[in-house]
Amino acid sequence: MVQFLGRRVFYMAATLLAISLVVFVIISLPPGDFVTALEARYAVQGTRLTPDEVAQLRARYGLDGNVFQQYWHWFSQIVLHGDLGMSFEHQKPVKEVIGARLGATLGISLITLVVTWVLAFAIGIYSAVKQRSIGDYAATTVGFLGLATPNFLIALIFIYFSVSWFGSVPSGLCSPEWCDASWNLGKLLDLLGHLWIPMIVIGTAGVAGLIRVIRNNLLDELRRPYVTAARARGVPEGRLLRRYPLRVALNPFVSTIGWVLPVLLVGDIVTGQILGLPTLGPILLGALKSQDMYLAGSIIMVLSLVTVIGTLISDFLLGWLDPRIRLGNQR
Repeated sequence: MVQFLGRRVFYMAATLLAISLVVFVIISLPPGDFVTALEARYAVQGTRLTPDEVAQLRARYGLDGNVFQQYWHWFSQIVLHGDLGMSFEHQKPVKEVIGARLGATLGISLITLVVTWVLAFAIGIYSAVKQRSIGDYAATTVGFLGLATPNFLIALIFIYFSVSWFGSVPSGLCSPEWCDASWNLGKLLDLLGHLWIPMIVIGTAGVAGLIRVIRNNLLDELRRPYVTAARARGVPEGRLLRRYPLRVALNPFVSTIGWVLPVLLVGDIVTGQILGLPTLGPILLGALKSQDMYLAGSIIMVLSLVTVIGTLISDFLLGWLDPRIRLGNQR
């Protein structure tokens, strides 16, 4: 197991290095840069920057070199000093911009992840064990609707009914009177009152997809000859389900951690904009629009890090669940 995890950690480091280069180059591909966008803003306001001012701004923001020089400056600062650079748009260190949104983002993500897994696991098992029952058909229908309906459309539907029934627009994670208040029971209840909407909107597609995964794989295992043989030996159905097919069917379920975590972390960018969520998604969109490369690159690197960590967790759990996986390269 140690060698198995050691190989995965090495692959993780190499993957992050490659991702950092690709991400930075892609962000730099659109014509112009942050100073170009800044010139356009000043032009709209009727002010023009002189060539000297433009040159000074490029030197100030480190944009006077080519893309690889800029990448090396950014990456070396991260590796040597843990410095993600300055955000051009916010005029703050990138750490502060990300840190201001990270708490709310992680809170929403973790709660959504737990609820997503619990619901998907329970409904997927029920749907497989009770195949072709009314509950199975209902779960399948809801699953297809969840996969087919975009998250932003679900958010708009929530807003419509909230305005129609309650006369208010659900926005953010707190009411105006509680946002600046210190933490107490009232603020916690207000947070919970706002949290269920983004949790449902963001988690709908995840629940629907995972239900299909666990249902289909468990159905496949329940048809295996070893399940028929175990039933013929008189093994109780509950014990049989827990000990054999369910454990094998968990492999694809566990392997989804790598892509579920970053999706939940950044959320749906459009959904975040609609619901006014203080998450990383809207910040990333704004950074890409203004070509704030250090901020955009750092957020994408955070998502990449979460992805590879999620993949490492998936590999560890898969190796623990199924010894064939961790021993496959040793044969």
